[in-house]
Amino acid sequence: MATHTFGHATITLPELDEPGLYLSNVDSLDGSRGTLQDFAYGDADLRSLDLAETQLVTGRIAGIRTKRVELEAVNLHGIEITGSDLGSARWTESKLTRVHIRDCKLMGAALEGLVLDDVLFEGCKFDFATFEKVRATGPVAFSGCVLTEATFTDCDLSDAVFTDCTFRLTEFGTGRYRNTDLRENDLSAIRGVANLAKVRIDPGQQSDLAEALVNELDITIGDD
Repeated sequence: MATHTFGHATITLPELDEPGLYLSNVDSLDGSRGTLQDFAYGDADLRSLDLAETQLVTGRIAGIRTKRVELEAVNLHGIEITGSDLGSARWTESKLTRVHIRDCKLMGAALEGLVLDDVLFEGCKFDFATFEKVRATGPVAFSGCVLTEATFTDCDLSDAVFTDCTFRLTEFGTGRYRNTDLRENDLSAIRGVANLAKVRIDPGQQSDLAEALVNELDITIGDD
């Protein structure tokens, strides 16, 4: 199995090139009886992508371009999604297991009620995205992602890892962040510092958090 380690998280990723595995090219993600397995789908310009009550198992999705995405109860297991522009996707009430999402745009996306287990977001753009009630039940990492003005609300990101990410006015709302690894990131422009109890940082990031807190509270520092 392919594994990647980020901080304290070791993530098992889908192994789609292993001997004996054949992925059939498909023209859509609509599977028989709500399940699509051992597939390859990509290089498509879509008006919209709408899926509900669907299981995607062992497959590769690449080069999808669409502005409207509605995914409800769409569970992924052993899936790789690369080089895709999913626009302001709305993705709700789904479970992702052994999923690798790489070099994708989900700008303005609304991710709600997702359960993540062995999931790696790598080089993705989540500008203005909202994460609501997203739970990490296994290893999860965000590596090299841009999260400008993204918002986390009522999430449980305990033990998740963020590394080499761009946090510009990224807001961490109420939630659980116990042992969330925020090392190797510039934290000086984040919001919601008071909610980040029990996170893990490097000694040099203490000044980042102090600067973020001063900015958030609009504190004026001076002798006058």
